[in-house]
Amino acid sequence: MEGFQLKKTKLDEVNLINPNGQPYQLINSNLNRANLQGAHLYRVDLSGSSLLKADLTRANLRRSNLENCDLLGIKLKNAGIEHVHFGKKLLQEQKGIEYCQQGKHQEARECFEEAVEIARNLRRHCETQGIFSSAGQFFYKEMRLNRFQLPRYSVARTVSWLVDMVSGYGEKPARVVLFSASLILLCSLFYYLFGIEDGGQLVVYQPGQSLSEILMGWLDTLYFSVVTFTTLGYGDLTPVGLSRFFAAVEAFTGSFTLALFVVVFVKKMTR
Repeated sequence: MEGFQLKKTKLDEVNLINPNGQPYQLINSNLNRANLQGAHLYRVDLSGSSLLKADLTRANLRRSNLENCDLLGIKLKNAGIEHVHFGKKLLQEQKGIEYCQQGKHQEARECFEEAVEIARNLRRHCETQGIFSSAGQFFYKEMRLNRFQLPRYSVARTVSWLVDMVSGYGEKPARVVLFSASLILLCSLFYYLFGIEDGGQLVVYQPGQSLSEILMGWLDTLYFSVVTFTTLGYGDLTPVGLSRFFAAVEAFTGSFTLALFVVVFVKKMTR
């Protein structure tokens, strides 16, 4: 069923569930503004088709393939959309990236705006139906596409990129853990280079130290980095010199990151 021209056709209640088990392939077709209310499209392959403003109210789209489809303005009220395959990138998102590579920034911005609208629409329908894992993915995509519309190298875009790297806009708790571990390890190296004080004795890297001495010294600074990041402050080790600056930065960042992790983790668990 490739390349069918079904623009504005009335296909409500159409049944495309193959009783023999092999799903139908309505691919690369034109379904603009088609009436597909209550349609039975379980496992149907619609990849590459245009569903611009198509009405899929109450349609069964479970396990269907909507990869590379134009989903702008699609109506999905009360439609079954569990386990639908939307592909890694929306059609407009992919076009926007290609325009950026070609230097056509205005065209790219328009595509990203449409992709944001599609992602927001899909997110709302997923939230309504309680499909929160998919809703989180579309929220992440929505925020990421909003960032692409900001001027390159602007402060707003840089801040948005940092939020994405640290937490995935609140949708990726693993990134918070990875960022925390990376910061702790990095600061421990700085402490070992610039020194910390342990009961009046300086713990610092010195040329000529044996491997065991280097390891033991680094473990001390790693312990201090963990204590500083978590703002426990036992007081057995203290920073000296330039290490004080890194300790202040790590303590501030650590308190913020721990609070961020709690928020992100609770958000994911309550879903």
